[in-house]
Amino acid sequence: MCIVKCVQRTLVAFILLAVTTSPSATQNTMISGSPLSSVTGTVTRVSAVVGGVAELPCDSRPPQRNDSLLLVVWYRDDNPVYSYDTRVEGPTAHWTDDAFAKRTLWQSSPHSALRVRDVQARDRATYRCRVDFQVSPTRNYLIALDVIELPSKPVIFDEYGKEISGIAGPYNEGGDFKLICSVNGGNPTPRVQWHQGDTILSTLSAGDLQPSGLTRSLTLVVRNASRVHQSSVYTCTADNTLLAPPQKVTVRVNLYLRPLTVEILSREQPLSVGRKTELLCRSTGARPPAIVTWWLKGKQLNSITKHRELDDGNETQSILQWTPLKEHNGQVLTCRAEHSKFNQSTIESKLPLNIYYVPVAVIHLGAKMNPNDIEEGDDVYFGCDVDANPPAYKVIWEHNGVLLQHNPAGGVILTGNTNLALRNVSRHQAGKYSCTASNVEGDGKSPPLHMQVVYKPICRKREIRMIGAALQEPSSVVCEVDAFPPPDTFEWTLNNSAGSIKVDPLRFTVEAYEGRSILSYTPVSDVDYGTLSCRATNLAGQQTSPCVYTLMPATRPDPPTNCTVYNLTDDSLDLMCLAGYEGGLQSVYIAEVWGNEGLVVNSSNAVASWNLRRLGAKRQLKLVIYAANARGRSEHVTFTVETAPRLSPRTEAQEAWEVNWAIGGVLGAALTVAIILCLALIATRIRHRSRDYEVTMPSSKNQKTTLPKRSSPHGPDERNPDLIPLSKGILDCQPEPPLYAAVAAAPKNSNSAHSLPRTQSPSTPTSPHAQYTDSQSDSGRSVVNGTMRSHREVVTTRTPLLAAHQESCV
Repeated sequence: MCIVKCVQRTLVAFILLAVTTSPSATQNTMISGSPLSSVTGTVTRVSAVVGGVAELPCDSRPPQRNDSLLLVVWYRDDNPVYSYDTRVEGPTAHWTDDAFAKRTLWQSSPHSALRVRDVQARDRATYRCRVDFQVSPTRNYLIALDVIELPSKPVIFDEYGKEISGIAGPYNEGGDFKLICSVNGGNPTPRVQWHQGDTILSTLSAGDLQPSGLTRSLTLVVRNASRVHQSSVYTCTADNTLLAPPQKVTVRVNLYLRPLTVEILSREQPLSVGRKTELLCRSTGARPPAIVTWWLKGKQLNSITKHRELDDGNETQSILQWTPLKEHNGQVLTCRAEHSKFNQSTIESKLPLNIYYVPVAVIHLGAKMNPNDIEEGDDVYFGCDVDANPPAYKVIWEHNGVLLQHNPAGGVILTGNTNLALRNVSRHQAGKYSCTASNVEGDGKSPPLHMQVVYKPICRKREIRMIGAALQEPSSVVCEVDAFPPPDTFEWTLNNSAGSIKVDPLRFTVEAYEGRSILSYTPVSDVDYGTLSCRATNLAGQQTSPCVYTLMPATRPDPPTNCTVYNLTDDSLDLMCLAGYEGGLQSVYIAEVWGNEGLVVNSSNAVASWNLRRLGAKRQLKLVIYAANARGRSEHVTFTVETAPRLSPRTEAQEAWEVNWAIGGVLGAALTVAIILCLALIATRIRHRSRDYEVTMPSSKNQKTTLPKRSSPHGPDERNPDLIPLSKGILDCQPEPPLYAAVAAAPKNSNSAHSLPRTQSPSTPTSPHAQYTDSQSDSGRSVVNGTMRSHREVVTTRTPLLAAHQESCV
C-alpha cells in the first residue's frame, strides 16, 4: 500500500510540474473517488518548502448579507483532517487530525486559509475545503499542495577528488586547474551554476539529469591561469525554487606566481677595497616570496632577506653587506630572484663593479738585462708596472729610501714617471730601488729591487795606516776591502830597503765573504820594517789601488794635544783633546783630576774625550792627561782649572721683592703717564684762557739740556753677578787666548829615543798606572822630529757661568 502511495505522489508531482510551475496557475481537473466524483472546480496550486509554512486558501465569506458561516471542513484524500465549527465556543471549535498534530491553524483574516507550519514532504497532496453556511449552499474548493525539497549545500572537489574548503590550490601560474561542484538531492531537480561575481560561467539546467539521478555535478575548468586569477572568488549555486535562496559555496583560488621584477637599487659607484659596503636588491611579484640571492663569479654571497606583502604579489628585499677585494674590479655582481615551484622562473639584475684600490707597483729591470752582470760604467734601466684604479696620478722613485730627482747631468733620467734610466752607474748606486704610485685611495710602494753593481775591490779605509810592531813579536795586520762579488784571493807585498817581496800565502788567512785578509807578521831585524801592500781580486778583476800599511817599530804613544775644557759648572766639566801618534798600537787615553787632598777623578777612554763629574764647587783642580799602550805611557799634559761657585737658592723674600718691584714699576709708569696727561690738559686750558683775556704769553726757546752721566765707582763687570773675577793665584799669561776656544799645546812625537826618564816629584801624587813606563821632558821641552822645542802650554776654558778667562800656563 505504501509503495502505491509513493508512486501516486510521484506521478502527481510530475503532472503538476509539467502543467505549471507557478503557484497561481490553475487547471480544471476531475478528482476521482466516490466523495469527489461529482465535484468539479478549479484546483488552486500552492507551493511550500520543506520546513516552511503553507497557506491553503479557502473563501469562507457568506455570499449573502443575512447569512453566516457554520462549518469549515478540510479533507485529504476524502479523509477529514481539520474542522472548524462556529457553533461551538472555545478550543473545542477546532479539530485536527493526528497527521497534522498541532501544525495547522485556521485563520479568518486578513483572508481565510488553513495555515500549515513545518511542512513535510508527506504533506504533498490535493486538499478539499468544504464550507457550510446557515442559509447558502455548501461550497467546495480544491487546493493542490506542492512541497519542494531543497538540494543539499554544494561541495567542491579538485580534479583528484579532494574536497576543497575555502581555498583552492595553490596552482601554478600558466597551468590549468579544475573545480568540480557536486549537489545531492532536491525535488524538483535543482539547477547548478558557477559564478564569478555577477558573471555566470557555467550552468547545469534542471532538465540535465546525471546518470545516478541523485547527484548533480558541474565542472569548472580554467586554462592558462594568470595573475588575474590570483585570489579570484568562484561560487557554485544550486536552486530549484524561487521561494528560497539558492544553496551555494564559495572558494578562493591561490596561485604560485613567478617573480616579475628584480633590480639592484644601490648602484653608488665606485666602491673601495677593504671598505664595507651595503647593497640593496628588490624583487616583486612572486608568490610566495621569491628566493633572492647574490652571486659573484659563480659563487653565492651571504645576504640578509626581508619580505613585504603587496596587493599584486610580494616584495622581497635582500641586503648584501660586503667588503670588496681588488680582484672584484671589473667583475659583474648579480642579484638573482627565483621561485622554487617553477623550473624556469629565474630573473637577474647585474651590476658591473668599479672597485677603487691602492696602486700595486712592481719594479723590474729593463729587458735583456742580467741583474748579476751590472758593472760600473753600464747603463741600467728600470720599469715600474702600476696596477691602479683609478689610474695613478704620480709615480716617484727611491734609492735606499732617498727620493730620486730627474737629473740628466747626474745620470738619473726619469721618463713618463714609470721608467728610470741610470747612466754610467757606479758602485755607490747599488742598493734597493723602489717605486711608489699614488691615487685617491693612497700610496702603493713596490717591493724593493736590490741592484748589485760588480766592481773591483777597494780599501775599506783609504788612509795609510801606521802599524807598530816590536822585534821578535808577532803582529796582526788586517786588510779589509769592499767588493762585489766578494774577493776570491788576496796578495800581500812588503816593500823595504831590500826591495819588493811577496808574502807567502801561508802567512796570511783569507775571509772572502767578509772581504778580509789577516797577515801574521813578526819583524826579525830592522830590514823587516817597511810598507805592506794588500791587493784583492774578484770576478771584476784585481784591485787597482792597494791597501797600504806602514810597518814601524812599536813605541810609546804621543801625548794628546789641543785640549779644550767646555761646559764647566760648579761640579763637572767636559774635556776634549786631539789624539797623537799611537805608536803603532791600540792606545787608551787617561784623564786624572787631582785636588789638594789627592786624586779626585780618574777616567779612561778609547778616544781623547772625557766627561768628568763630581768635582766639587769652587775648587782649584789639576788635570793630568796622557795616553798609554802596550809599550808604555806618553808624556803628561798638565793644566789647572777652577770650578764655578755654587749659586745660593732664591728665597721667597727675594722672589716677593722682585714681584713687588715689577708691580711698582708698572704703577710708576702709569702714574708718570697720568701726570703728563694732566700737565698737558692744564697747559691747554691756560692757553685757551690767555686767548679769552687777550693776554700775550712770551714764547721761550727750546733749550737742550745734557744730563751728566751717572758715574759709578765700580766698573760694569763688578755690577754683573754672573761674572766671577779671576783667582789671584792663576798666572796671567800672554798672549790672551781667543774667546770660546781652549787649546792646550803639548809636545808632539815624544816617542823619541832621546826621551828622558821621568822622576816622580814629591809634590806629585802617585799615578795608578804604575805598570806603564813613563818619561817626561824637563823644562817644558819636547822632542819633535828629533829637535828639542821649548814651548809654553796655554789652556782656556769656556762656560756659561764664567767669563772666558785664562786658567793656567804650564
